[in-house]
Amino acid sequence: MPIVYEELMAMKNIGQKYSWTDREVMLYAYGIGMGADPMNETELAFVNEGTYTPRPLKVVPTFASVAAWGSGPGDMKLNRVMVVDGERDITFHKPLPVEAKITADSSVLGVFDKGKDKGAVILHQTILRDESGDALATLVASRFARGDGGFGGPSEGQPEPHKVPTRTPDKVIDITTRPDQALVYRLCGDRNPLHSDPEFAKKAGFPRPILHGMCTYGITCRGVLQTYADYDPGAFKQHGARFSSPVFPGETVTMELWKDGNVVSFEAKVKDRGVTVIKSGRTVLA
Repeated sequence: MPIVYEELMAMKNIGQKYSWTDREVMLYAYGIGMGADPMNETELAFVNEGTYTPRPLKVVPTFASVAAWGSGPGDMKLNRVMVVDGERDITFHKPLPVEAKITADSSVLGVFDKGKDKGAVILHQTILRDESGDALATLVASRFARGDGGFGGPSEGQPEPHKVPTRTPDKVIDITTRPDQALVYRLCGDRNPLHSDPEFAKKAGFPRPILHGMCTYGITCRGVLQTYADYDPGAFKQHGARFSSPVFPGETVTMELWKDGNVVSFEAKVKDRGVTVIKSGRTVLA
């Protein structure tokens, strides 16, 4: 069915209930590769609560992306086979607690018609609120519905992508992914067989299962944590990026970072294949 612009713009879903414990927090951190070195105390703080010497567990800021997995404005009746993640931008209002009961309020922000053969872009927002009703994080997601263009909606007005500096990067780091990383990350919520079933991946046009784009997004948060945030989750005010190409589990992700004041710009590449996998990255630090 073609998109009905007015109906889609009016969609909202308020008061969706979710909760998490330290188990989900540690699983997410492990899913984006933290703890690969079992003697790295700075990363262990995200995947293991200290016992002999008590140490509080830290929460990766982008855990917010899976904390209310499945939340959204509702069924948009899109051609799901043709829908891909376009961008993610999270604003952090306060550090995420190790365990919580929350509500998620979702609504559609914009629907843009790229043309009959070019698809549509849908922007939607989810606000995570604690039991007091205070906002913990605001997530803005962009979906690219490749099979749903040509409905007669507006084509202009999308937010402009962040422009990274043209100078040489201030830092370059390599983050290695594990061959089985998608099998772990999917336990955080996204069970799409594209990331776990070799037969499904081949029918989708890939030689083997690909890593979740949102796992790569978490890896970029990890990169900023270890370079400019001193592993302090409370330093993050915003973290956004645009997905441009998939990563295959086992590949090395190379992050290029630029720091200007409290803004860290970044891109991520897989050098072995000569592809950029994350573009227009932007982190705002406190």
